[in-house]
Amino acid sequence: MIVTPGGGEPTKTDIEAIYRNESRRVLATLIRLLGDFDLAEEALQDAFIAAVQQWPRDGLPANPRAWLVSVGRFKAIDGLRRRARFNASLNLLADQLDENDEPDWEREDLEDDRLRLIFTCCHPALPADAQVALTLREVCDLKTEEIARAFLASPSTIAQRIVRAKQKIRDAAIPYRVPARDELPARLDNVLRVIYLVFNEGYSASSGAELTRADLSAEAIRLGRLLLELLPDPELMGLLSLMLLHDSRRAARTDGTGELVRLDEQDRSLWDQTQIAEGSALVQRALASRRIGPYILQAAIVAVHAEAPSAAQTDWAQIVGLYDVLLRVSPSPVIELNRAVAVAMRDGPDVGLLLVESLLARGELQDYHLLHSARADFCRRLGRIDDARSAYRIALQLTRLEPERRFLQQRLDELDGID
Repeated sequence: MIVTPGGGEPTKTDIEAIYRNESRRVLATLIRLLGDFDLAEEALQDAFIAAVQQWPRDGLPANPRAWLVSVGRFKAIDGLRRRARFNASLNLLADQLDENDEPDWEREDLEDDRLRLIFTCCHPALPADAQVALTLREVCDLKTEEIARAFLASPSTIAQRIVRAKQKIRDAAIPYRVPARDELPARLDNVLRVIYLVFNEGYSASSGAELTRADLSAEAIRLGRLLLELLPDPELMGLLSLMLLHDSRRAARTDGTGELVRLDEQDRSLWDQTQIAEGSALVQRALASRRIGPYILQAAIVAVHAEAPSAAQTDWAQIVGLYDVLLRVSPSPVIELNRAVAVAMRDGPDVGLLLVESLLARGELQDYHLLHSARADFCRRLGRIDDARSAYRIALQLTRLEPERRFLQQRLDELDGID
């Protein structure tokens, strides 16, 4: 059956929307059917080229995803047969692929192809940094530059990691499956890290015109829910809680014109109370397990913010205490920076500034714009206007996200009016 939106022909915008919503699902299924990342990526592109050519003429298929997988699979097999005259083994491969069954489009369970794909990308035979980079690229369609920004690495470094990871999967015949239940705990840590990086890119994009990418955050939350049904692990509960609590503030994080709104200035009536209730219940369940990990502690910190009726009523002493525990469990300079901000709210900007400048003196986070932004804010509040201007300028040079750039520029403009 062929359907068209509103009875008309599908537009370029319609097809682009289907690409955004379905391309990663299609790719995951093609990887399973074809058994090769590069072949599946080529098949995906061929399928969408065919869609652009045929759908405006014939209308949208009733199930675009099934159509794209079927066309992509056919084109991959056809391409292998055409190349078989140069390599006879490709004809055998094409025959084997042709024997595979088509997907059952009515089945939607935990064993979905994206879940298989994420565990394949996070296989322990791959280096940890390559696992995350490959999953962000293949599961979530992040550009190499976006992944590099998340890792504070160069795009060329990330590209090399991805290429080597694909080669390793192919050469080592890494299986495309969800691990058995007894294997899951050992495989979970990197998967959780991947999901959280995906969420972070959606919650606060690394670059571009928009502060958020709701599709990535929603996908990370969806993957978290799937995994939690598969494995009720306390840290996974903590991660899902953390994502829900952060995401509950999405509507309040920008104003009507898309400008950034700081946490202490947000309209808390816009916070999603359903997500807050679900996230708070999850973190309580996770804490009750007494297996306290970094995601649980971060969720507990965000829950304290969510419980405060106003910014002025935030329990900063409790937040600092949770950061103290988090630093013992999972020490990192970014956590130290976040703790410094909390300490500044509890004890004053002069104390926070000392902690931030200690990080700088150790050579930590020199290229991290949020450190310089925090230092600028502390200096501004202390009346150190020249130092604030200098720090804001450094932060402005380092950030690539337009709403943050406008926010920092606004702060600089405000300081220009101060003698």
